Amino acid sequence: MDAVWTGRLAIVVAIIGQSPYAQAQSAPADPVRVLVGRLDLEMYKATIKGLTQFGDRREGTARNRAAVDWIEAQLKSDGCTNTERLKYVYDSPPQPSQPAAAASRGSMIASGEIRRGAGGSRLRGMTLPVVPNNDPNAQTDPAMRVRNAELPMPGSREEVYCTKVGATHPEEMYIVGAHMDGRGFGEAADDDGSGTALVMELARVFSSPDVITARSIRFALWNNEETGLQGSRAYVAQRASLQGKEDPPGSGRYPEPRWIAMIQHDMMLWDHGMPRPDGTVGAEQRPEADINIEFQSAAKFGDGAMKLAFLFRDANEKYATDYPASVGHHMTNTDSSSFMDLAPAISLRENERGMQIGAGWNPHYHQATDRYASYSDNDFRLGLNAAQTTLAAVAQLAEARLR
Repeated sequence: MDAVWTGRLAIVVAIIGQSPYAQAQSAPADPVRVLVGRLDLEMYKATIKGLTQFGDRREGTARNRAAVDWIEAQLKSDGCTNTERLKYVYDSPPQPSQPAAAASRGSMIASGEIRRGAGGSRLRGMTLPVVPNNDPNAQTDPAMRVRNAELPMPGSREEVYCTKVGATHPEEMYIVGAHMDGRGFGEAADDDGSGTALVMELARVFSSPDVITARSIRFALWNNEETGLQGSRAYVAQRASLQGKEDPPGSGRYPEPRWIAMIQHDMMLWDHGMPRPDGTVGAEQRPEADINIEFQSAAKFGDGAMKLAFLFRDANEKYATDYPASVGHHMTNTDSSSFMDLAPAISLRENERGMQIGAGWNPHYHQATDRYASYSDNDFRLGLNAAQTTLAAVAQLAEARLR
């Protein structure tokens, strides 16, 4: 009798093993989905919150230098231990007054192009002037005013990056970046604590001991973006010529792998729609809220950047949990611009840089109100979805797998 039941059990097991359900249960997990699942809203928020302890992290100040130290320590504690610093000198030019700055923007249209005279704008609907706050007294929190009291001084600057070294193609690299400096006498929570935290969270996930990538990934936190992209430009000036060179020869080590693509993250939280006629903006994300993936069609590598942008949109559709993504071709005024004629480069944002951010869609942009408390979980979730999008796309491009 035991032999009969043993035989029947073997038949049942064989039948179950052939069923679609059993095959699905035994199929290996999608490593990309596993990695995306390691991103967490509360951890993302905590990283942004940690950055805000340094106020607006304005370049050329002690609070900026302290933030660079903190970022490096966090990267190391999360497993991205081969951190490096790039050093450069910035001699800051005189800052224009608010009226002069406002007047200069009168000739800049939505695409970021400069056109003299009337006409040529792609803007539609309500717009508001975008004037950075240069008044420390605009900050209503006395403690925050003290924290941001020091003004920038010209001189040496530093920025930090770390690298996930590729297992089979260490000589090729994707650069994932954001700028850690801010302005406005607030906390720079959105611009660009939201992008900096995103890059740091991706570094944490990819640096897990059980994650292997075929190609290298560099996580870079630029400085001096707010003064004209000087941090990313210094990186390009110092390291572009080193690409793909083995050092020392025969070692299998590539201090600067060849740049396959550069992906920037700059303002990730706020998509509440255009201003109303009275100048107010909606309190919550608009129903059409999305992640804007931008490339610059006029760049030398514009065609490759366009293909990269649509690959990211496809990754969003498959792996992001809440917000969709859209693609636009007017990337401007962000650190990916420093790379766009050297490699395919794209930028992920909360809004289109010119048509929406530049038209006053975000009331906290460069203002004293750019503080952690100004944003809701729906806002932070938009940033998390951008992290899911980039992680999924880069994991596929770098051929990530789990041990």
